[in-house]
Amino acid sequence: METVAETRDPRRWWILIVLCLSSLVLVVDSMALTVGVPSMTEDIGASAQDTQWILDSYILVFAGLLLTSGSLGDRFGRRKVMIIGLLLFGAASLAATFCANPGEVIAARIAMGVGGALIMPSTLSILITVFDEQERGRAMAVWSSVAMLGLVGSPVLGGVLIDHFSWHSIFFINVPVVVLAVIAGLTLMPESKGPWQKADPLGAVLSAAGMTALVWWIIEIPQHGAFGGRSAITLAVAVVALVGFVVWENVTSAPMVPLVLFKHRNFSGGSLSLTLVQIGNGGLLLVFTQYLQFVLGYSPVKAGLAFVPLAVAALIGNTVGAGLAAKTGNRPLVLAGMIVMAGAFALLTSVSPDTGFTLPAVALGLLGLGAGVAMPAAIGALMGTIPAEQAGVGSALNDTIQQAGTALGIAILGSLLSSGYAREMPADAPEQAKRSITDALSLAHGDAAPVRAARDAFTSSMSTTFTISAIGVLAAAILAALVMRDTKSEPAEAADAEVDAAAALGAPQMTRPAPA
Repeated sequence: METVAETRDPRRWWILIVLCLSSLVLVVDSMALTVGVPSMTEDIGASAQDTQWILDSYILVFAGLLLTSGSLGDRFGRRKVMIIGLLLFGAASLAATFCANPGEVIAARIAMGVGGALIMPSTLSILITVFDEQERGRAMAVWSSVAMLGLVGSPVLGGVLIDHFSWHSIFFINVPVVVLAVIAGLTLMPESKGPWQKADPLGAVLSAAGMTALVWWIIEIPQHGAFGGRSAITLAVAVVALVGFVVWENVTSAPMVPLVLFKHRNFSGGSLSLTLVQIGNGGLLLVFTQYLQFVLGYSPVKAGLAFVPLAVAALIGNTVGAGLAAKTGNRPLVLAGMIVMAGAFALLTSVSPDTGFTLPAVALGLLGLGAGVAMPAAIGALMGTIPAEQAGVGSALNDTIQQAGTALGIAILGSLLSSGYAREMPADAPEQAKRSITDALSLAHGDAAPVRAARDAFTSSMSTTFTISAIGVLAAAILAALVMRDTKSEPAEAADAEVDAAAALGAPQMTRPAPA
C-alpha cells in the first residue's frame, strides 16, 4: 500500500518554481510600470486620463476574464491555458516596447490583460492539485513570499532600467521571464484537468461592459461632471449592464459568479475587506508615485526604493497574520488590520511639500502591515465558504474581487486627485497647468512661484483623497466586524455553510460524520 509521500509528485517543488515565475511576471510588470508612469506619460504625451486608462485597461480585461479563464483551464488543461497566457503576455510586452503613443500602449496593455487572466487562475489551481494538504501551506507561503520579493524588487529594477535606458525597458523585462517560465512549464509540469465549468458568455459580456462603463464614468467626472452630457449615458450603461449581470447570474443554470455565496456572512465580509484594501492600495500607487517624483523630485530609482517599507511590512504582516488566524479567527485580524490601514491613510493626509520622506515612510510601513494582516484573514474567510471541489472557481473569484477593487481605486482616487488639483490651483494659472502637475511643471520652466503653487495644489488634493480613503477603510473595518462571523468558534455553522455552497455550485456535497 502506497504511503502519502510515495503518491506525491517528485517534481512538485520544481513545478512550484514554474508557478512562482508565472506569477512573478505579473507582479514585476505591475509595479515596474507604476514607477515608470511619469517617464512614459511625458515621452508619449499622455494626459491624466490616458494614464488612468493605461493602468485600468489591463485591470479591467484581467478581472473580466478571470472566471472564464478558470473554466477554460478546467476543461482544456491548466498547463495548456497557462502557457498560452504566458506566450500572449510575453508577445504583448514585446510589442509594448515599440509603442509611440497612448493608444498603442493601451492596446498592448489590453492584450497583456488577456494573457494575465489566462495565467493567474491556472497557477493556483495547479498548486492546489500538485500539493496535498500537509504541504500546501508551505507551498502557498513560498508562492506568496516570491510575489512579495517581486513587489519590493520590481520598482527598484524598473527605476534602474528607466535611468539607464527608457520606459520601454520596463516592458521588455517581462520577455526573458516569460521565456524561462514557458520552457520550464513544458519540461517539468504535468497537465491537469478538473470538472468542466460551462462558460457563461452573456455573464462575461455584461460584467465586462458594466465595469468598463463604471470606471470610464468615474475617470470622466473631472472633465464632464457626474451627470452631465455623455457622463449620464455612460452611467446608465454601467447601471443597466451591472443590474442585468446580477439578474442573469441568479437565473442561469451555469453562472460565472455564484452570487448565492454572498448570502454567507463570511464571504460577504471577506469580499468587502479585500475590495476596500485593493481600492486603497491601487489608488495609493498612482497618487504617491506622482508625489515622490513631481513634488519631492525623486528619480525613478529612488521612487522605487521608497516603496520598500510598504512591501517589507506587508510581508511581515502577511506572515504574522497567517499564523494568528488559526488562534484568533479571521474577524479580529480583519478589523485590526483595517484600523491600522485607516491610521496610515490618516498620517498621509498631513504630508506637505516640505515634509520629506520620514513621515510617508512610517505611513507606508503601517499601511503594508495593516494590509498584510487583513488580507490573509479576509481571503481565509472568503475561501472557507467554498468547497474544495470548486477551489478553481474560488481562486478566480478571489482574484476578480481584488482586481475590480484595484480598478475602482485607481479610477476613484485618480479622479478625486485631478479634480481637487484643478480646484486648488490659483485662479490666474494657465488652464493647461490646471490639468495636471506634469503640465504645470513643464510650463513653469523652472520659475519657483508656479512650481511651488503646483506642488502645494497637488499635496492639498492628495491629502483630500487620503482623507476619504481613511474614512472609507475605517467604515469598512467596522462593517466587516459586524458582518463576518468567527468560524473558529462556530464550526457547525461553517460546515453547514460549506454544504450549502457546494449545493449551490452544483458540487458533490460533503457530509459530516455522525458523532460517536
